[in-house]
Amino acid sequence: MTSARTILITGCSDGSLGSALALAFHKAGWRVFASARNTSKLKNVEEAGIETVQLDTLSDESITNCVSHLKELTGGSLDGLLNNAGAGYNMPLLDIDVGKARQLFDLNVWSLIKVTRAFLPLLMKSTRGALVVNNTACASVTAGSMPFSGAYNASKAAAASLTETLRLELGPFDVKVINLMTGGVRSTFHSNAPIATLSPTSLYNVAKESVEKAMSGADAVNGSDPSQWADEVVKELSKRNPPHWLWKGKYSTLVRIASHLPVGCLDGAMKSMVGLDVVKQKIKEQRGRQKTAFSSS
Repeated sequence: MTSARTILITGCSDGSLGSALALAFHKAGWRVFASARNTSKLKNVEEAGIETVQLDTLSDESITNCVSHLKELTGGSLDGLLNNAGAGYNMPLLDIDVGKARQLFDLNVWSLIKVTRAFLPLLMKSTRGALVVNNTACASVTAGSMPFSGAYNASKAAAASLTETLRLELGPFDVKVINLMTGGVRSTFHSNAPIATLSPTSLYNVAKESVEKAMSGADAVNGSDPSQWADEVVKELSKRNPPHWLWKGKYSTLVRIASHLPVGCLDGAMKSMVGLDVVKQKIKEQRGRQKTAFSSS
């Protein structure tokens, strides 16, 4: 009897996309190692009988310990690594805290390289062809870059670029690298992000309520069902030759098509989704009142 293919997934806390992926891989017959910085938040996968490991992707010590642990559990090899751990940060670009943005890049970009590099020796011992999957999101391309998510968009764009380079560089070693282009999927992603509150000096306070609602991710409840999304992702990744870019989740097909159209083709829809149309209208009204007041004086 052939043993199950093995995969380590980062960022599998309850309610996350990583948790949904772990459950889907498990259902598909893979041997899954679900990880999180805090293992007490891995109850959903534990209840399904999935093995769990502690892994903080920002800690060199934690990464090293996890490699040693998996080496013992698997006998020294690993068939798949899915870099899913990440975070968001919503704020107009001119209002961002650059320090927070740097921390976001550490997690969403540089940790992918650190984790992949650490587990590469195990992946290269796979007898089935190793797989590295980076969940970079549709926000990594221009057509999917939402306003007020500039730092996040940029981190995902950087991650997607690095993923493409990694795909070419690891090709000679029979390690396939996949860019997972995730669209809107229901999860705890936005609830785990910092509270999105405009600064008192922000230009966008003119439409504060509309903008802060957009930044909060309140409309994320309309995303794809996480279980269905994860099942579709796993079905593709379980194939002998999965696509280099895998588009799944709400709006992913639209973003994929729009990526081939002239820049700006989705501007109208984008502006109405995040309240920029309200911002424009408020500014117009404000200027109108100022003009009236000036004429009356």
